[in-house]
Amino acid sequence: MSSQESLALRKEVLLAAIAQGKIAEANHTLAKLHPSDVADVLESLSDADRLVVLRALPAELASETLAEMEEDEHAADLLAAMTPHRGAKLLSELADDDATDLVADLQPEERARILAEMSVEDAGEIRELLAYPEESAGGIMTAAVVSVPETLTAGQAIEEVRRQGREVEDFYTVWVVDGGGRLVGTVPLDDLILAEPEDPVSTLVEPVAAAVSPDEDQEEVGRLMARYNLPTVPVVDPGGRLLGRITFDDVLDVMEAEQTEDILRFGGVPNDESLGASWVAAVRTRLPWLVLNLLTATAAALVVYFYADTVESAVILAVVMPVIAGMGGNAGSQALAVTVRRLALRDDVGADPRAVVGKEVLVGLVNGAVLGGLVAGASLLVPGGDPRLGLVVLISMWGTMLMAGFGGAFIPMLLHRLGFDPAVASSVFLHTTTDLLGFMLLLGLATALLM
Repeated sequence: MSSQESLALRKEVLLAAIAQGKIAEANHTLAKLHPSDVADVLESLSDADRLVVLRALPAELASETLAEMEEDEHAADLLAAMTPHRGAKLLSELADDDATDLVADLQPEERARILAEMSVEDAGEIRELLAYPEESAGGIMTAAVVSVPETLTAGQAIEEVRRQGREVEDFYTVWVVDGGGRLVGTVPLDDLILAEPEDPVSTLVEPVAAAVSPDEDQEEVGRLMARYNLPTVPVVDPGGRLLGRITFDDVLDVMEAEQTEDILRFGGVPNDESLGASWVAAVRTRLPWLVLNLLTATAAALVVYFYADTVESAVILAVVMPVIAGMGGNAGSQALAVTVRRLALRDDVGADPRAVVGKEVLVGLVNGAVLGGLVAGASLLVPGGDPRLGLVVLISMWGTMLMAGFGGAFIPMLLHRLGFDPAVASSVFLHTTTDLLGFMLLLGLATALLM
């Protein structure tokens, strides 16, 4: 049995025990699980049962479980439902960045009630972090760092690291600061340990590969850490003073959330619909975009209606139309996906947008010629096929694929330049453009050459 199957079986047993009111027995088993697995169990329970289990769990496990719960499971509501003393105890068990994430989702009165039960120092750290925007570097950083003055010797620095390390969770880097708290660089732990005790720390300092300001967007922080393969990145103020650090585990959560958001937006699903949203919320957020899509699709349908006589005279056109529209839509989606991803990664789009559009146009030209030739050849196999029909199909497919490549690159860049989200709006305009052009070319040329 695999570990996943074993976990699933254990989860079923736990859920059954909780349903029968055997909370003590269930919590004894839960205490042996990782907090993320405990969070998975809780997410399968009702709010009432979640509270019963959390209240019975040890404070450390309960707090880490809350921190591991998915955003749309509203862990802050569970925290607010506890007594202020219990809520404060859970927060005090967490790293300040995780505690801040939970507190940020509380109502102001709930927040004040719980923070009042915490120590002045812990509550002050959380309030300082709350001052930063939620999706900024400051919003995901922890102020708990291990830093040593550059004036110490290696022996003194090791003692300082030991002292601070007892209070700091999972530190990967020792930062070196000057007398004003400004970041000077880092000192690798192995270099520090292997150095002679009397060696100055200043001779062991290495430059920082990257540092961010607290206002930096969290997605940019993730890109920096991926670019330089950093387990942690320092956060500094405009004067270079060390404020805190961001660790890779926080960035992994950020990148997962950002990628989920991008995927949903690319499908036309607005940001305010979570994966666990009810069907009512899903309808409310998606319907406006579908209405817009209906209006644009109607414009393409009107082209067909305008050429109704042509379609009636050459029924084969009704067979070819969805083929051209489908190929144009698929080709446009390919160009669109590549361009939107480039924009998201801040690739070379901004440096030379004409090169990006030019590449997709060239791809469209080549693909259109090949596919148009295939479809045109197939249309000639129809009994009584007219060579002129093959020419009409070839030019129509070629033009549609050309527009698909051009629109798939140009439309998202234009929307991005105008300040709109290209992932949400591009596909609606792109598919309408390719359908309109494809139908107009096919039916217009057919009217001119075949009628």
